[in-house]
Amino acid sequence: MTYQLFYAPGSAAMGTRVILEEIGAPYELIESTIDMDKPRLPEQLAINPNGWIPVLKWGDKAMYEGAAITVFLCDRHPDAGLAPAIDDPERGLYLQTLVYFSSSVQNAFQLDYYPDRFADTPDDEPSAQRRGARRLRETWKVIDDQIGSNFWVLGERFSAVDIYLFMLTTWLRPSRGHPTIDEFPNVKRIAEAVLPRDSIQLVYRDWIAGDNYGY
Repeated sequence: MTYQLFYAPGSAAMGTRVILEEIGAPYELIESTIDMDKPRLPEQLAINPNGWIPVLKWGDKAMYEGAAITVFLCDRHPDAGLAPAIDDPERGLYLQTLVYFSSSVQNAFQLDYYPDRFADTPDDEPSAQRRGARRLRETWKVIDDQIGSNFWVLGERFSAVDIYLFMLTTWLRPSRGHPTIDEFPNVKRIAEAVLPRDSIQLVYRDWIAGDNYGY
């Protein structure tokens, strides 16, 4: 069976693609966009009426939300070793961190990149963006403190959480008022440890080469 992934450079779908590479599953990319001025594919909107990606299809089933897709794929392909088992003591921290990434850190990025979603008028959008920058500093500090001296986010075990962390660090833009990754040494250490993986080198080769996807 081949997965289908609605995909665009610079989006959270890149993290999903890394997971697909890590588990070794065959997949097909369906070109989409994160440009709010461009239309979404009807098939994508039929699955996720919000118009966001990633959207994952397999057979006659489909789902959206990056963290949920991550949990689904890792549980469906346990041989890849990317997630603690349901009865593993680290399972709680694994789920907690993925949800925090998707609900808190990503929301802070949205405040900056999509301020119109949070402001009543265009005049209010700069305030939303400033709050987004402050919220990024707050949320990344929480993650940095959580990691502490751990080798990986969950301790000694590499997991999908480390991939998700890396994905989010690629969205940091100090030129937009975001904090630099240097402010969070534990986050930076893990992101640098994830970088050499073959899956990252493939999926993020343009970002590694210095292409910021138009941000």
